[in-house]
Amino acid sequence: MKPWLEHYPDEIPKTLTYEEKPVQQYLTEAAQRYPDKTAIHFMGKEMSYKEVYESSLKMANYLKSLGVKKGDRVAIMLPNCPQAFISYYGILYTGAIVVQTNPLYTERELEYQMKDSGAIVIIALDLLYPRVAKVKKETNLQHIIVTAIKDYLPFPKNFIYPFIQKRQTGMVVNVQHEGSQHLFPKVMAQSTAEPVTTDLDFENDLALLQYTGGTTGKPKGVMLTHKNLIANATACDAWLYKMKKGEESILGILPFFHVYGMTTVLILGVMQGYKIILLPKFDVETTLKTIHKQKPTLFPGAPTMYIGLLNHPDIKKYDLSSIESCISGSAPLPVEVQERFEKITGGKLVEGYGLTETSPVTHANFLWAKDRVKGSIGVPWPDTDAVILCMETGSPLPPGEVGEIAVKGPQVMKGYWNMPEETEKTFKDGWLLTGDLGYMDEKGYFYVVDRKKDMIIAGGFNIYPREIEEILYEHPAIQEVVVAGVPDPYRGETVKAYIVFREGMTSTEKELDEYARKHLAAYKVPRIYEFRDELPKTAVGKVLRRVLVEEEQKNQAQDEKLG
Repeated sequence: MKPWLEHYPDEIPKTLTYEEKPVQQYLTEAAQRYPDKTAIHFMGKEMSYKEVYESSLKMANYLKSLGVKKGDRVAIMLPNCPQAFISYYGILYTGAIVVQTNPLYTERELEYQMKDSGAIVIIALDLLYPRVAKVKKETNLQHIIVTAIKDYLPFPKNFIYPFIQKRQTGMVVNVQHEGSQHLFPKVMAQSTAEPVTTDLDFENDLALLQYTGGTTGKPKGVMLTHKNLIANATACDAWLYKMKKGEESILGILPFFHVYGMTTVLILGVMQGYKIILLPKFDVETTLKTIHKQKPTLFPGAPTMYIGLLNHPDIKKYDLSSIESCISGSAPLPVEVQERFEKITGGKLVEGYGLTETSPVTHANFLWAKDRVKGSIGVPWPDTDAVILCMETGSPLPPGEVGEIAVKGPQVMKGYWNMPEETEKTFKDGWLLTGDLGYMDEKGYFYVVDRKKDMIIAGGFNIYPREIEEILYEHPAIQEVVVAGVPDPYRGETVKAYIVFREGMTSTEKELDEYARKHLAAYKVPRIYEFRDELPKTAVGKVLRRVLVEEEQKNQAQDEKLG
């Protein structure tokens, strides 16, 4: 029984047909159908579908010359730029598996992911080269392909950019094209655009290892097949039924190293022959200027992005009316943000829901139908089933009762890389357990009320307290620490560390901040520290994280009353 199907508008099929082809085949077809159409716009530089296709083949042939073959893992450590696009499809053409790597990772985090994935090649930004080079000998990495933002900038930006970069970062990285080091422009110049064919099993062969955190603190490699990714992009296209094939343009700010950005921009954009407007990072003013000039019609994003734009003092100077549809993910979307954004753009902004393990979308509100419910994550997508399971018995619960959200569907992962026990724990009778608590109403609309796990979502990033706690516990002055997400009007949540010092020892917020930044990506570093004599605990000594969060919420509510 799927009560939500009654609310589907006529334009959305209740079940879909999925083309049994590998992800990269869509780029081949886009290049045949729209050879001269702009595929990428990047800071003034444009590339046609034919150019992107041929560049991806050059990358594939070069990787093959380095010994990359079907099933090997190749990592990408890049912001959104043409090189990330070309590398992604180039890797897939060889039959290898993409390992998306967050450019913000520290050496420690990078080393773990490279070791775990067994990646043999990494394609990285020049500024990240020193970090990659340091961990190389500890991993299976055999080759590093290095690129710079300037490599795909138009003149004179390509000439000026290195000077700007040096001023901003204080770094100049010089890498020679020799031995195990390779330069992206040389790869493109030396390789050929010969078509590459690889026999792939649509149903079972992996396209992607996407790392996500976990309660153990160790990130897990989510195994996503070609079918998983194509099923989710196909469903996304069905949901966006008013969008016209080959005619839309999509704003690519969501990072490709996040599965949401990869599916909704990198795959859906190519599948439909859209113009993809890339921005390497989210900057409010740059984004407003880009929307004003480039006029994207689609803008998948995270709440922090929409909030940032709405709070810019000069927003009225920019024309945002080109935007027709936005699906917001990664964190809860405040109703007032939805309403204000729709008023300013004239387009539709709705909340969706998903996980890395589901490629990622499972639920969304309807964009154009009347049956959209504020505060709800919407209804399951075509061919996706969802249920609320009792936390004690594991049996399905009736409408209105809170339990764990569980899902089934063609977008659900194959499992966790090299972690059979974790995989087994995550599935129950064929259902993927999301770790999120919620309920379904009588109409089949779903609501998330809390997270079973203690994950923090700040600015769209998934942050796992255990990982931060383990780093802070290594500090010599710290006796006890617990990390929690506390409400933040901009980031959704922010990271707070509650600390008890060892007797006779102490530290300062500044010192702890510097310490944490050496070991953690910037978005994981606590923004707030609170020093205590003791932490609330159960009778068996387990720290009550929830009590700390509730205290914080009460304090904030009191401050708001007084303010």
